[in-house]
Amino acid sequence: MIKIGDKIILPDFPLLLAPMEDVSDPPFRYGCKQHGADLMYTEFISSEGLIRDAIKSRKKLDFFDYERPIGIQIFGGDEEAMALSAKIVDATNPDLLDINFGCPVKKVVCKGAGAGVLKDIDLMVRLAKAVVKSTTLPVTVKTRLGWDDSSINIMEVAERLQDVGIKALTIHGRTRAQMYKGEANWSHIARVKNNSRITIPIFGNGDIDSPEKALEYKNRYGVDGIMIGRAAIGYPWIFDEIKYFFNTGKHLPKPTIENRVEVCKMHVQKSVEWKGEKLGLLEMRNHYANYFKGIPNFKETRTKLVTLNSYNEISETLDNITLTHCE
Repeated sequence: MIKIGDKIILPDFPLLLAPMEDVSDPPFRYGCKQHGADLMYTEFISSEGLIRDAIKSRKKLDFFDYERPIGIQIFGGDEEAMALSAKIVDATNPDLLDINFGCPVKKVVCKGAGAGVLKDIDLMVRLAKAVVKSTTLPVTVKTRLGWDDSSINIMEVAERLQDVGIKALTIHGRTRAQMYKGEANWSHIARVKNNSRITIPIFGNGDIDSPEKALEYKNRYGVDGIMIGRAAIGYPWIFDEIKYFFNTGKHLPKPTIENRVEVCKMHVQKSVEWKGEKLGLLEMRNHYANYFKGIPNFKETRTKLVTLNSYNEISETLDNITLTHCE
């Protein structure tokens, strides 16, 4: 088993769902939990937004008991704001609090937050320390290898974060300069894991999109678990498939069209319940292509799904997929 702090106990080699902006909301997380995700996180939340009581930021604090263990992720570049937002998170009683030191998006980096902090390790350590001191929750971090290829400093980062009380570290195997391009380099993640000074769990992230690759990276790099992001969008079955492959060396049958429709319908229902019909259906439009990827002659149906504005019409269209698209 893998422990984070004193109370969070995960299975051997847990599979984590990555926090993804505009993706990792409760409706999306529901499907991933049903299909084997061991630990999930909210979308990242602005510390400044929480303090200002911004409605969008507060809404992202929502989670349900069936999601546990669940982590709330925050980001920011100001120690006081991070400390105050940690207290707000603490009051919602998740299982852990995660700090985002890895988001490469310009609007986050420009505020000296996310991956922007990779340019100033002293600040990163101060921010982490401020959060640890302000909460009773275990604090974890997600970050990248460094700012660019000439400043890969993940070993120093890991040691110093552990020293100020961080209880687990997830490392995305790219630099900020890479964004999401090129191949993730897990050899640096393995070096951190093999460092005798490091005693906290080290999770790897980046490019895991199949059971074969998950097993290969597990064996080759020796990390404590893996975090899956983009491969789970519209395909929550990835978690079950990896676990089955680990245990048997065989592949689970791929989800049928009926399976895909069923899970997509549940996602739509949860989205509408959580956000209301208008916004819930609008935000679901980003998911349909992934749920039905690879189905031939699907363009017309997909166009309907992303243009209809009624929950009943969407449900009817999804039901018709099973009838009109045979495998």
